[in-house]
Amino acid sequence: MNNCNFDLFVIGAGSGGVRAGRMAAATGARVAVAECGPLGGTCVNLGCVPKKLLVYASQTADGFEDAAGFGFEKMTPEFSWNRLIENKDREIARLNGIYRRLLDDAGVTLIEGRARLVGPHVVEVAGRRYPCDRILIATGGRPSVPGIPGAEFGITSDEAFHLPEFPQRVVIVGGGYIAVEFAGIFNGLGAEVTQLYRGPMFLRGFDDDIRMTLAEAMKKRGVTIRFDTNAEEIERIDDGVIVTTTDGDRLAADQVLFATGRMPNTKGLGLGEVGVKLGGKGEILVDEFSATSAPQIHAIGDCTDRLNLTPVAIAEAMAYVATEFRGTPTSVDHNNVPTAVFSQPNLATVGLTESEARKTAAAVDVYRSSVRPLKNAITGGDERTLMKILVDRESDRILGMHM
Repeated sequence: MNNCNFDLFVIGAGSGGVRAGRMAAATGARVAVAECGPLGGTCVNLGCVPKKLLVYASQTADGFEDAAGFGFEKMTPEFSWNRLIENKDREIARLNGIYRRLLDDAGVTLIEGRARLVGPHVVEVAGRRYPCDRILIATGGRPSVPGIPGAEFGITSDEAFHLPEFPQRVVIVGGGYIAVEFAGIFNGLGAEVTQLYRGPMFLRGFDDDIRMTLAEAMKKRGVTIRFDTNAEEIERIDDGVIVTTTDGDRLAADQVLFATGRMPNTKGLGLGEVGVKLGGKGEILVDEFSATSAPQIHAIGDCTDRLNLTPVAIAEAMAYVATEFRGTPTSVDHNNVPTAVFSQPNLATVGLTESEARKTAAAVDVYRSSVRPLKNAITGGDERTLMKILVDRESDRILGMHM
């Protein structure tokens, strides 16, 4: 396209967008990246990184409990939520700076502001229009909140990282990885935690043995888990909120955290006007090469709702650059991608669950082992580690591993 400001315009400076911008610029392309928030996207600012820091903080209490077993006198620590958040924010700011330097060093133009498409080859940011040859959308996702009365009195994981005070009573609504992770965080830091999940067992899609083992471990740690129960209404009271459940109970809490899923962050981008088709949840529909229904417009990462993991978004970014700028058509295999949940205890998995494996193979051998971690041998802890391997009996091929 003639008279282009840029060969590539990336909307979104998360891990996927930044990687695509940097790698495209390395080919000699003129690249711009637009971002309306802090650099690094969900993972750096409101996801993996700050959440893992809070998990480490919540596990510190276990260390004090275990100290006597290792020969230390029992200690009574004082916890400061505000100090934890300040230290977390300092680290996130450092990472934001690293992302900015990565773009600067690669020769990428960073444009700060909310971008939208106003034509097949034109992006507008803060009233200024930028003609470009190719457009890559990498706008990530955002929390979804159920439409129940009083939902506005709850928070999502976004707000949980910036609470001005530590809540002593927390009700968590949801049964995905974010819900179980924050249940462990608040419980470990000393809050009274109740988790509500509408189904019979949380972490749908994970192996059943892993799900049940985690549920029992969380209950032993003091988390109250109520399955087949959901929040029906939230009322604001002087010292917190009241959560009315679907079975008629009224739970008093300082905070209600909705961890009820995430949705693609695609509103207000002008996608429909330029012919980009969306799915039922607002996800951008793409082919195996991340191409949308509009020529020269591609999308990667959580906004496509394929497999919402940071390393996957980065892999999709690399495949996009290889395809569009290096002349090597490359797709990403979304099968057998390992993943982890920062639950307490942690969970890791790759491949098929046992139920999936039994649908795939004629006969499946299940190797399962439950062991007491060496650390617990002298601390008195009763938490155990479960390891499980699923093998196709005929070919001796590993189909799934869960821990």
